[in-house]
Amino acid sequence: MSNFGDVRLEKDRAFRAKLSQPVGTGAHPVALSGQGQKAGAKTGARAMWDRMLDRMLRDFIRTGALAVEFPGGRTEVYGNREEPVVTLHLNDPALPRRLVLNTELALGEAYMDGTLTIDGDDLEGFLALATRNAARSEDIWWRRLTHLLRRARRTFDQNNPAFRARQNVAHHYDLSGALYDLFLDADRQYSCAYFAHPDMSLEQAQAAKKHHIAGKLLLEPGMEVFEIGCGWGGMALTLAQDYGVRVLGVTLSEEQHKVATKRAEAAGLSDRVRFELKDYRAVKGEFDRIVSIGMFEHVGVPHYREYFDTVKARLKEDGVALIHTIGRASTPGATSPWIAKYIFPGGYVPALSEVAGAVEDAGLYPCDLEVWRLHYAETLKNWYDGFEAREAEARALYDDRFCRMWRYYLKASEVTFRHNRQCVFQVQLARRQEAVPLTRDYLYPAPHAQLSAAE
Repeated sequence: MSNFGDVRLEKDRAFRAKLSQPVGTGAHPVALSGQGQKAGAKTGARAMWDRMLDRMLRDFIRTGALAVEFPGGRTEVYGNREEPVVTLHLNDPALPRRLVLNTELALGEAYMDGTLTIDGDDLEGFLALATRNAARSEDIWWRRLTHLLRRARRTFDQNNPAFRARQNVAHHYDLSGALYDLFLDADRQYSCAYFAHPDMSLEQAQAAKKHHIAGKLLLEPGMEVFEIGCGWGGMALTLAQDYGVRVLGVTLSEEQHKVATKRAEAAGLSDRVRFELKDYRAVKGEFDRIVSIGMFEHVGVPHYREYFDTVKARLKEDGVALIHTIGRASTPGATSPWIAKYIFPGGYVPALSEVAGAVEDAGLYPCDLEVWRLHYAETLKNWYDGFEAREAEARALYDDRFCRMWRYYLKASEVTFRHNRQCVFQVQLARRQEAVPLTRDYLYPAPHAQLSAAE
């Protein structure tokens, strides 16, 4: 019986080897009928997608090393074998096809579903490897084609009239506040922190961000401030409490509006801070100062001119505005399909040329531009570490797929800021160039003042 079983096993292996043999390799044809023909066709199609993915990876991996175990058990290594290898396991026979047709979307979804696993769960190592190679492989024809197709869809994807903007905001910002409490600072600052010193905690860096922005607004007690996209109210409350101004903050998130309003009441600031559930375009009147932090990414390219026209219309003649937004230090592009589907529908990270053009068209005066490079990478690292430390609490709120999605989002975002030319733009604007001092001495001690003090 033992010998007979061994013979059957060998015959079965030989039969499956013939089915998976590529066309044109000299293999003997296998006669199939009915269900066997369908199975053979499916096996042949899967082999084709495996070969296509193999070819793509050989073109794509130009630095570092990537090992991929295909669904059939075959393992291939791409890149420089002398370097540390990141190993992926593709656990679904349909995954190679999905990766070929829509790589970024399929990668994120497969990680969420557990059909793509990484040795040692080294998500950062894999994403860093992929990001570095993406920057070195823009000449590949299929990458150029993908870029062109995404750019062609951009006008439709980022058309954000008021009703769609509200839907997009609800998708992300109306999630349970308990989720955000797992990884944000106590003030729920959900934007880039300012690490003025490398040993700062997240709490300290977020406070530094708020006061750095307040300095650029050149605030005086009693001023009226309009905040476009107020989040959970932290910035508005800080400005009212520490700088004596009055603030109107607007949001499209019902959850944020509810929390921000309660916070103002609890702080005894309801007479100076007002939060409204309203589209920024519906606000009337003029303000001494306008601030917008982490909201411009949701405006949509077709609405840039409308956004800056609104800023100009709401700003007094001697007013100052400060726009804080994620940016790309490269030419205009398109949003990752995975980010657009699962995290920020309608969102887009602008190039500086796109922001500058819209500012010029609106007739605003750009008074100052500051670029924060690695600050958001450090912010996201803090968020990721905080989420990981409280993963058990996250799983009590959401299922495993959601938690893996959130983990992928935070780490992919960190890697993008660290390796892929993403940064933060702080743009100071005015209607009149005299509205802002000629130098930055009001923000930083002037060198000559330091010398005088030393003498």
